[in-house]
Amino acid sequence: MGWLWAIIVGFVLGLLAKAIIPGKQHSPLWLTTIFGILGAIVGNAIARGFGVEETPGIDWSRHIFQLIAAIVIVFLGDMAYSATLGKRKQRA
Repeated sequence: MGWLWAIIVGFVLGLLAKAIIPGKQHSPLWLTTIFGILGAIVGNAIARGFGVEETPGIDWSRHIFQLIAAIVIVFLGDMAYSATLGKRKQRA
């Protein structure tokens, strides 16, 4: 059940990150989901580093760290995807 939640959270975080980043992103949905999962993992690690491991109620600060990490990872990952996709199209 933990993997299912990771995929759902990654999907939502990836879509939110894509919506926040200006311009068009070229990465496919499955890759955006993976970037979102990575953003959740990195965001949790950063939140733990700041001492926000668990709070009573909804962990808004942890979710903000996750979203910021997902935005950065989706942005950089999409740049890398576009760069490799562009090189592949030039060869063809």
